[in-house]
Amino acid sequence: NDDQDSLISGVLRVIEKENEVIVDWRPLDDTLDTSNILCAGKVYLLVIGGVHSVSPEILFYATTHANGESKWSFLFSLTDLKSIKQNKEGMGWSYLVFCLKDDVKLPALHFHHGDSKLLIKCLEKHVKLKKDPYTVTMGRFSKVTNYIFDSFRLSDPSSQRRPPSEMADFLNDAIPGLKINQQEEPGFEVITRIDLGKQPEVSRREPVSAEEWAKNMDSEGRILNVDYIKQLIFKGGLCHTLRKEAWKFLLGYFPWNSTKEERANLQRRKTDEYFRMKLQWKSVSEEQEKRNSRLRDYRSLIEKDVNRTDRTNKFYEGEDNPGLILLHDILMTYCMYDFDLGYVQGMSDLLSPLLYVMENEVDAFWCFVSYMDQMHQNFEEQMQGMKTQLIQLSTLLRLLDSGFCSYLESQDSGYLYFCFRWLLIRFKREFSFQDILRLWEVMWTELPCQNFHLLLCCAILESEKQQIMDKHYGFNEILKHINELSMKIDVEYILCKAEAISMQMMNCKVKIF
Repeated sequence: NDDQDSLISGVLRVIEKENEVIVDWRPLDDTLDTSNILCAGKVYLLVIGGVHSVSPEILFYATTHANGESKWSFLFSLTDLKSIKQNKEGMGWSYLVFCLKDDVKLPALHFHHGDSKLLIKCLEKHVKLKKDPYTVTMGRFSKVTNYIFDSFRLSDPSSQRRPPSEMADFLNDAIPGLKINQQEEPGFEVITRIDLGKQPEVSRREPVSAEEWAKNMDSEGRILNVDYIKQLIFKGGLCHTLRKEAWKFLLGYFPWNSTKEERANLQRRKTDEYFRMKLQWKSVSEEQEKRNSRLRDYRSLIEKDVNRTDRTNKFYEGEDNPGLILLHDILMTYCMYDFDLGYVQGMSDLLSPLLYVMENEVDAFWCFVSYMDQMHQNFEEQMQGMKTQLIQLSTLLRLLDSGFCSYLESQDSGYLYFCFRWLLIRFKREFSFQDILRLWEVMWTELPCQNFHLLLCCAILESEKQQIMDKHYGFNEILKHINELSMKIDVEYILCKAEAISMQMMNCKVKIF
């Protein structure tokens, strides 16, 4: 039918000749010699230099008017290729459309079994493909929204996260204006900040008092108005006497809607579970441990780290300190809880403040388990969590200050590896012990977003930007300067600045030029 599109089975060949590469698509019909087609529907025939070989591509179909064989097939040289249009993932069959330099668009090639990316990969052996700058930019926007904007908590407790389908609309409301500067050099797209607006003034309040906490609890011990309590904690933290109880809620050990009786029952069950796990490693004899290299290695690492964790804090100072013994025992028991991960250097830094606040071995362990659920990927062998966060931080910093990002890149510091320690153990070695208690409880509210720690990184870097750039710091100087910030950062100032950045980003308008 001349008026309707038809789905026609076909085979694509990529033919390499002496001076050019040809892309040839033909319908799979009686006129085509099918003897060379292996596993039809699973592979396509790749012909390079006259030698037939099988490439893991999928048989696909061309959508074209079925009014003659001449219109069903096409052939072109890669030198005539102008662009390739590819549909978005998840939007039906994957397809490609080849556009030639004379503005001719060839029929769409539909890959019913997927894997159109493999064809792109094959073509990239012969031509350099550059993503459309607009598409690249929108992709970067979506990355930002995924880890910042889509997790913003609105004041209305009934508000829900936007589903992915609404993200495009959300961009128009939440992301600061950026300008796309297309350079002539292929492979580069520059995103330049236009106007984020002025950072608002932010103030902090006094820590939540025991009286305020008690007023928001009913007669059975349920927490009332959880969002309001979290907002108070975000703006001022907690008085120290409240931390032992409130941290259990913030970390998810205690459900917010639980009663006192339910929490007491939970603690009894968790106490039994903890000591059963503790007995597992306690009952291993020396002879058994000699044949268990992993447990032996975990114990060795834990003993080394415990002996150098927060030893200036009175809770851990001195020899044969009970606090050190508890640190050791909790970390060894965690190896039984999660033997695949076991113990990795840095985990003692996360446990130390928890044990200090809880003053209880069992409660500290289960709070640590909850915290490690958040931090697990940071300590996995592939360190995927760290890689992801560094990429996200780089994307966010470029959004906020592309000029500073460009400077860091010019000094081989664009990967922000100097922030590695900040992210790995959530600033534990950057602030004083008391300040880290305040910082962590603020972050655990997950306000204004789940990844508030990335905004804290940006706030610190923004505070140090002028000195780094004015003094023309290179790679070594930047690393040295950032390391020397340890114990010199004002926690209240940085919390205000990070909150101001989040408000600045939410309040700005978006225009794509």
